[in-house]
Amino acid sequence: MRRASELECRRLNDNFAALCAIPSPSRKEGLVAEFVRRELEQIGLEVDEDDVGTEIGGESGNLFAKLPAAQGEPVLFCAHLDTVPHQGTVQPVFKDGVWMSEGETILGADNKAAVAVLLELARRAQIEASPRPIELCFTVAEEVGLVGSSALDLARFESTTGFVYDHASPVGEIIVASPTHIRWRANLRGKAAHAGLSPELGRNAITAAASAIMAIPDGRLDPQTTANVARISGGVSGTNVVPEYCSVDGEVRALEEQRAEQLVAAVAEAFEDAANRPESQCDLDLTIERSFLGYQIDRSGIAIQAAQSALVSCGYEPLLIESGGGSDANAFRAAGFDCINIANGTTDAHQSTESVAAVDLEAMLNVSFALLDAIGED
Repeated sequence: MRRASELECRRLNDNFAALCAIPSPSRKEGLVAEFVRRELEQIGLEVDEDDVGTEIGGESGNLFAKLPAAQGEPVLFCAHLDTVPHQGTVQPVFKDGVWMSEGETILGADNKAAVAVLLELARRAQIEASPRPIELCFTVAEEVGLVGSSALDLARFESTTGFVYDHASPVGEIIVASPTHIRWRANLRGKAAHAGLSPELGRNAITAAASAIMAIPDGRLDPQTTANVARISGGVSGTNVVPEYCSVDGEVRALEEQRAEQLVAAVAEAFEDAANRPESQCDLDLTIERSFLGYQIDRSGIAIQAAQSALVSCGYEPLLIESGGGSDANAFRAAGFDCINIANGTTDAHQSTESVAAVDLEAMLNVSFALLDAIGED
């Protein structure tokens, strides 16, 4: 495997900076999708787009491209185009060998570091003889529950093995377990009343919600399980009305699916008890949505063996880790596709301190080149 040249590294960094500067929160990936399409078409690839964007009310669907080869088993590489929402404009700056945001925004390295790497991988594979066919997939709406990857048709792929680079941790880490993720929303409806003249006639939805929140497990519950109360909203603009409405959003994550289900049941029980207190008597509407299913990988699988071999060949010691986060790999694996998530060297995803070093961008490009040789090794 020939490592990335100076020209390839320079273009990789240029594309990364350009991608980060393009706003692309979930369902608003249109401009970054145009950038990716243009780059791929300029090197002679045909780009296809599915109807997922229309189905979810977004600006773009998932993008696909294929690079044929004379021999070898095809392999899939996937990255997502969207970022979490943010205020302001991303201004990527390069300081002391590290990319970061100049302002108070995210950088967007999650997951544009991977997008840039795959564009450069495609360029070399198109110019030079690839040892195997390559399939590229750029998904949308990953940050809002893997919507794009969950909705795409896997029958369009010839590959049976795939890789995503979507974990903000040091290069060399391979994700072998990821949690089941369940979101919940509790809507409480009490009764409005004048807070000074007749509060006893009201039923306070906010105090009912507060009682439930205090009874819900929160934070890291054990090494494999987390829970979070994320948002509470309701009330009125003044202080003289007993609030009739309140809404609470949260989530649970657990590597064991049964544990996640138990936590959601505890959330439901807490809200039912709070809503039914004599002083509350609120109507409760609780909705539960499974965002993605967790997995624990068979470490003898083709994808994980290839990832370890590629990392070793690039000078990294593979480290198999369990993660509390999800990625498109969750959606692929739930559909029976042998896909794994590999750390991409970024740090502080979803934060204003998000960053990635140029050496790590280069490392992931080299790992990509090495993966083409590693698939199918004995």
